[in-house]
Amino acid sequence: MAGTADALLLLLAAGLAAAVWPQPQLLRQDPRSLCRLSSRQFRFAYANDSAVEPGCEVLDGAFRRYWQLLFPPGYKEPAGSNTEDLCPNLLVSVTEAGCSGYPTLESPENYKLSVSVDLMLLTATNIWGALRGLETFSQLSWRDEYGTFYLNKTDVVDFPRFPHRGLLLDTSRHFLPLRAILETLDVMAYNKFNVFHWHIVDDQSFPFESMVFPDLSSKGSYNSATHVYTAKDVKMVIEYARLRGIRVIPEFDTPGHTLSWGPGIPGLLTPCYVSTKPSGTYGPVNPILNSTYQFMASFFAEVSAIFPDFYLHLGGDEVDFSCWRSNPDIQDFMQKMQFGEDYAKLESFYIQRLLDIVASYKKGYMVWQEVFDNGVKVNPHTVIHVWKGHPNFEDEMSRVTEAGFRTLLSSPWYLNVISYGQDWLAAYRVEPLAFKGSAEQKKLVIGGEACMWGEYVDATNLTPRLWPRAGAVAERLWSNETVRNTQDAYARLSDFRCTLLRRGIRAEPLFTGYCEFDAL
Repeated sequence: MAGTADALLLLLAAGLAAAVWPQPQLLRQDPRSLCRLSSRQFRFAYANDSAVEPGCEVLDGAFRRYWQLLFPPGYKEPAGSNTEDLCPNLLVSVTEAGCSGYPTLESPENYKLSVSVDLMLLTATNIWGALRGLETFSQLSWRDEYGTFYLNKTDVVDFPRFPHRGLLLDTSRHFLPLRAILETLDVMAYNKFNVFHWHIVDDQSFPFESMVFPDLSSKGSYNSATHVYTAKDVKMVIEYARLRGIRVIPEFDTPGHTLSWGPGIPGLLTPCYVSTKPSGTYGPVNPILNSTYQFMASFFAEVSAIFPDFYLHLGGDEVDFSCWRSNPDIQDFMQKMQFGEDYAKLESFYIQRLLDIVASYKKGYMVWQEVFDNGVKVNPHTVIHVWKGHPNFEDEMSRVTEAGFRTLLSSPWYLNVISYGQDWLAAYRVEPLAFKGSAEQKKLVIGGEACMWGEYVDATNLTPRLWPRAGAVAERLWSNETVRNTQDAYARLSDFRCTLLRRGIRAEPLFTGYCEFDAL
């Protein structure tokens, strides 16, 4: 791998190749052999032996997108270009038939890519791997000073290190318009992220439109006319993501972080007390009422039907017990259940019933680490999402995997936290498996997520705050664990940032310098 990185740096220094981000598992290029990429001649095509044929909307759509990325609108073939050494069409061969489904945690994303003047061939097990290969291919072209595009002779063998490579967007603290979410999905695909973790609601607002409980968004959103994701919007996000090989996992966090639920569902939240009188304020979901669980059963039945992924994220973090402690009805329930003063047991009581409800809909679930820390009895297939303890998250990873649970890491990848300088380096240097544990424990780490919480982020600063910083997480989760040379990474990520600018993405600079497409 070191040889590959050194060769790539030489090519960059010579101006003979574009960088590839994230770094493939194996990439070999020959700077002495190249072909010319012509917009007049070049096309994507299905290989004769491909099990997937024309009419596959996932690949047909990808062919159109990537052709436009290779030859941006307004591009004109340089005058006097000869027809010698033209690159042939890229043939795409997919082994497994099928084009109408959704990607899953188990979907392979491996591919092989061969580029030469005689043959250009992309082979993949399924359409999701073919999408990853098309992205790599799109990054291989480079342009000379006359505006002619070239490809070097290249061989790539590639697959992801982790199957879950996610990005969390928070659309409650600030509503993100649909266009901002769709653009983010585009850039996720450019970085080979494959999970959109949609933290769709929280204390501040409830922008998700429920057909069963319409008052949730009409009374709980910032503005029910302009700041709500309609059923049509949600369907569009799911399909837009699918066409890019991205899973959509929604998060509906309870029992805390639920103040926006209260106006639409009277009686759902716990009334807080001062002395012996209600204070007029509310706390977490009321866990002692049967009506609470009746509502949750109906609501999650709807959510389970809308979102096709096997997993839902159920939250379970940061529950403030003070309101529960103040409420005399909950105090009585605690005594009846012999919970004493341990309100973590009451939280566990609620979470356990909620998990049973969700499991009855044949769904899996992810939860924040507090659910595990508080000893809730969860399904063995539960995914525990580690977010606390940075920079010392390793102990939690060790405990969770020792207990036999699969886990996701986010602790060191809260990209909403910013600082002056190249803070992408801190994210890049993280090693998800650097904790004490057996090889079997480390197999339980299925990946991680970069998180963009929305207290100080809306559509005005989302894109430059995310990109290219999130790319550091993308490479850590995709590439071989030995890919750690920060100088090489800086060269490739800077080049990739310029690629993003050319694609119309307002990615912020890593440091001083310039891109050919600075002026957007």
